[in-house]
Amino acid sequence: MQHVHLAYQLSETKAQKGSLTNPLMAILKAVSEQGSILAASKALKLSYRHVWGELKRWEKELHQPLLNWERGQAAQLTAFGQRLLFADAQAKARLAAQLEALQAELERGMALAFDPAAHVIPIQASHDEALSRLRSHVVNAKLHLDISFTGSVEALRALNDGRCMVAGFHTRWDARQSRHAQAAYKSLLTPGVHKILGFVRRSQGLMLAPGNPHKVNSLQDIAQRSLRYVNRPVGTGTRLLLDDLLCEARINKNQINGYRKSEPSHQAAALAIASSQADAALGIEAAARAQGLDFIALAQERYALVCHRQALATPAVQLLAKQLRSQAWHRELAQIPGYAPLESGKVLRMTQALPWWDF
Repeated sequence: MQHVHLAYQLSETKAQKGSLTNPLMAILKAVSEQGSILAASKALKLSYRHVWGELKRWEKELHQPLLNWERGQAAQLTAFGQRLLFADAQAKARLAAQLEALQAELERGMALAFDPAAHVIPIQASHDEALSRLRSHVVNAKLHLDISFTGSVEALRALNDGRCMVAGFHTRWDARQSRHAQAAYKSLLTPGVHKILGFVRRSQGLMLAPGNPHKVNSLQDIAQRSLRYVNRPVGTGTRLLLDDLLCEARINKNQINGYRKSEPSHQAAALAIASSQADAALGIEAAARAQGLDFIALAQERYALVCHRQALATPAVQLLAKQLRSQAWHRELAQIPGYAPLESGKVLRMTQALPWWDF
């Protein structure tokens, strides 16, 4: 049995978010994509001799062939090599939120060691690509977002329990359409006690295999053809969104093949489709594009940040709001597929963003 050892390193250069690298997996991925050891070595900026030697060394170490070595033929991973590469990608996708949180916690600790005056905001939030980018974006402003990704419902509970200063959750653009979200969130949010901080607007829809081989256009197609669906866990905003869409389409959740099968993040759901483990999932456009999937938009969402009213006056939250209003952040946000600023950094009344209360 092979054992896994984890390590980290310090560097002044910005790291890839939630990165966990392994030299062998990088070589296998490059060979798979480039089709030859020579092209892979160039892509990795390593010598052919080094890459070839590492492959032979690992074959001996693992007691399994990694490549089909045939002269004159494009290099191909063996079945074992493919399974190894997939296992690595799947684990990283499923652990993406935890890896990002671990990286952020280490960076926060190191930042405070170098600068005790740095601002830290503990955040619990629904997993979101823009929030991950924001964490890296604000570091130079001496602001550190200590983010733990969880479901929207759990994030709001954590805020009310005092386990975080800010929570992140999402609803449909017209929140009045979010019947399931209203039922889940309303008791956790109180006008006058909580305040909304505008963040982003994002697109959610069906993530499908490249070329849309099953010719899916709607949730009805998935139900009628019994296509393999992968859901998000109970308590996540995306699952609440799916339940709303199913109700509107008059589809019983039991008609969805895989309704009870879940993946912990948009990235993990997208990888399940890219690796032919599933046919469809509801997710953000950014996750679909990252895996080269087709995407059919079904809903526009408000992803918002929320805190207690008293927290708005703290220097840390004031600095966060300033960063959200900056043109530099808006330019970075424009690079993420399916995202746009939405009253970013503006303090909103609860009844303004979520018109569920009638006084």
